[in-house]
Amino acid sequence: MSRPPWVLTSNKAFRERYQLLQPGDLLLGRISLKKGEEALFLDLASRGVQAYPPLLAQALSRSKTFQARVLSEFMPPGTLVIYDRHDLLRALGYYGRMGVQELVSKADRANCGLGIHLWRDIEEVYNHAGYPPLEYPFVLQPRFRELRDIRVVILGDYWEAYERQNPYNFRNNIYFGGQSASYVLSPEENQFCKLVLERGHFPYAHLDLIYCEKGGPFLNEINLRGGLKGALITQEDYEKKVEALSRAFLKAWLKENPGAQVF
Repeated sequence: MSRPPWVLTSNKAFRERYQLLQPGDLLLGRISLKKGEEALFLDLASRGVQAYPPLLAQALSRSKTFQARVLSEFMPPGTLVIYDRHDLLRALGYYGRMGVQELVSKADRANCGLGIHLWRDIEEVYNHAGYPPLEYPFVLQPRFRELRDIRVVILGDYWEAYERQNPYNFRNNIYFGGQSASYVLSPEENQFCKLVLERGHFPYAHLDLIYCEKGGPFLNEINLRGGLKGALITQEDYEKKVEALSRAFLKAWLKENPGAQVF
């Protein structure tokens, strides 16, 4: 028996009605999933359930390895996703042919620079992989010496960019001793960001651009949310803008789905 489409506005409503969701229903807001529940994104998509932010963007925000696979065309040269020892054995030859020595690994779900490690060579990675602190899966990249790191905050029409530097640590993280300076994006950089957002279905984002000796801009990471240390926008204004984007989406969606029930 058909029913009007649903709009679920909380994770409580999502959990309670998960099995009853139908094509055309809308999940409004980010879905809170436990580690290991990410396959629910696939189930929701296959059932025709809609979401804001879109399911792809939410899934990408949760996983650095997923980002490196889906958004690989935007990533710096030499970026690999390592799922198991077989991938790592292939990486041995790959980096050897490239002449790469030092490498940087990124834990799949760690943020604030906490999951980033520097390795002297690929053999050192091989000897530690699969055990803490380098559990599978992870992202592996060459260490770039001539690195510029630019954080871009995109909230609808609001765009802000600032460059992050840390002279005492290869992790350009402001929370642990880094500094920031305002940055003006070029038209080419604006277009690059738009292409990344489009590919990942991001309605808004924290996007990290990098330049290195291989060129740029390249995508380092992207997320629906991120730290604002170093940004001009305040946390309060940030939340207001995200809420405004959500309300605008819902208003337009309800016009196309009259009679929808909101929970």
